[in-house]
Amino acid sequence: MGRHVVGNVSEIIPGGRKLVVLEGISLGVFNVNKTYFAIKNSCPHQQAPLCVGTIAGTTLPSKPGEYIFGREGEIIRCPWHGWEFDITTGQSVYDPNGCWVKSYPVSVEQGETELEKIDQEEPPHLETYPVAVEDEKVVVYIADRTRATAAVAAK
Repeated sequence: MGRHVVGNVSEIIPGGRKLVVLEGISLGVFNVNKTYFAIKNSCPHQQAPLCVGTIAGTTLPSKPGEYIFGREGEIIRCPWHGWEFDITTGQSVYDPNGCWVKSYPVSVEQGETELEKIDQEEPPHLETYPVAVEDEKVVVYIADRTRATAAVAAK
């Protein structure tokens, strides 16, 4: 697994993002309420540069004719066709059961971090990467592609 420091915590403010290229992969690193997430900069629909899209909220379930807006700062909207993804879970807002991404929440506790994998029943459609905060540096981990490919092939 490749460890990559992508910047200081102060560089990615809450609600902000930083675009980076690591091991030839374009990524967006996001700060959602002081928790960091990294996703591949490619929408599963038509490979648009997803991470340059609008960071916003979305409409929430409500009664007919009623519109409730919420989850501000948790949704990334594709700049080409408006597909929306939850940055914190990787799920598609429009099709949460059919199009989603693997996500790794990161918690920071007194300078230490814990990565908590979210289980998934099917392979992701959009890649996400584990992120940690170490000594005020934001760090993204890229899995060894050879081992990852072998693990998928073994399933």
